[in-house]
Amino acid sequence: MSWKGFTKGVVRAPQSVKQRFNVGEATKDAVYIDSERRFQELETETKRLHTESKKYFDAIKGMLNHQIEFSKAVAEIYKPISGRVSDPDSIVQEGNPEGIRACEEYENIVRDQLATLQPELEMIETRVIQPADELLEIIKIIRKTTAKRQHKQLDYDRHRVTLQKLKDKKEKSLKDEKAMYKAEADVEQATQEFDYFNDLLKDELPKLFRLEREFIRPLFQSFYYMQLNVFYTLHEKMQAINIGYFDLSLGIEEAFEAKRGLIKDQADALTITRFKTTGGRHKPVPKYGAKSKLAIENKGSGTPQLAIEGRASSDEPPSSRRNTHDFVASPPPPYSPGGLTTAGAGSASSAVGRANSTGRSWGAAAKAKGAAPPPPKPKPSRLSGAPAPPAAVPMATALYDYEAQAEGDLSFATGDVIEIVTKGATENEWWTGKVHGKEGQFPGNYVRVN
Repeated sequence: MSWKGFTKGVVRAPQSVKQRFNVGEATKDAVYIDSERRFQELETETKRLHTESKKYFDAIKGMLNHQIEFSKAVAEIYKPISGRVSDPDSIVQEGNPEGIRACEEYENIVRDQLATLQPELEMIETRVIQPADELLEIIKIIRKTTAKRQHKQLDYDRHRVTLQKLKDKKEKSLKDEKAMYKAEADVEQATQEFDYFNDLLKDELPKLFRLEREFIRPLFQSFYYMQLNVFYTLHEKMQAINIGYFDLSLGIEEAFEAKRGLIKDQADALTITRFKTTGGRHKPVPKYGAKSKLAIENKGSGTPQLAIEGRASSDEPPSSRRNTHDFVASPPPPYSPGGLTTAGAGSASSAVGRANSTGRSWGAAAKAKGAAPPPPKPKPSRLSGAPAPPAAVPMATALYDYEAQAEGDLSFATGDVIEIVTKGATENEWWTGKVHGKEGQFPGNYVRVN
């Protein structure tokens, strides 16, 4: 903005504020107000026409490009990770040659479609998008004219108010007479300029609206026929696809199920797919039930077995506290005073995980030491001169590692000393304790009370 334009803006500011808040007199032309409202709608819808046609052009082109990238991604998945030990098909030259060949054929078909539709896409750009751009440029020029008319109206109202104030004065000095003469000249000039722009817009805006309808009609018709050409071309090319890898005689769902086969069940059978949590809150369940989840089965036999999967009785519903993990695969062994040197120790050691590898040697060493000698009786309080010590807090030593499997569980390692907060009736129940500043529940047969 130039300095002259800035000074004019400052001079017009008071009148602009009055007009915005409907204070004082303001010139209003009903015909122009209606035309200006219609012009504003034309400006908004033209911008929308340009935006939506550009989005359609990009969508058709992007759809075909995404199809090409999709086939490339599927082909890469079919290929083995050659030379990697983790890939079971690394010794095979191609993991799925038929699938890779189908992906390449599909990619070639889509590329051919893109080349065929290129002239239609160019027509959308030249016959829809570019004309909308040209109409927007015309609207920008007309918008400048409407802004000019608004400025002239402010000047006209401002000079008219000034002249009226001078005329309303009862006693006029020589200075007032000169100011009134100047105000009359300003009002006359402002009236001429305002009438020129006001009459110009009132006369030519309706003509623009008529031309707009003539402009939009062929634009819309061209866009419609170009869409038909795009859809018919896509339909014809896709119907002509003859890739032997796909069985087009089946329905979509039937073909999907036939191709998938038992893959879903085989994937669900993998242990790693079940070691995940939902992130949601677990439903509260009673800590003590008819049958503890850590109950030891077959106590009478020589090979005790930890039934960590059976906390609830067999007739209870399947929902349990460990609904997000599977403990059946490799449960840690229970603590046994007799050790694990029975005839079944060999088979038990094969199913024992990290907990047994760290807990066996520690438990055996603790067993070999024997029971600790009893401590001497404390001195009477009258001799020690100190108050009687508080009751000892029950403590327990971890016999195995335990990782928290649900919210509220307490994790600990073999040999950790745990402060017992709540102790169950038996060791085959869930106890509550503290270790490392954290409090939570843990299986009672994983620890030994000190």
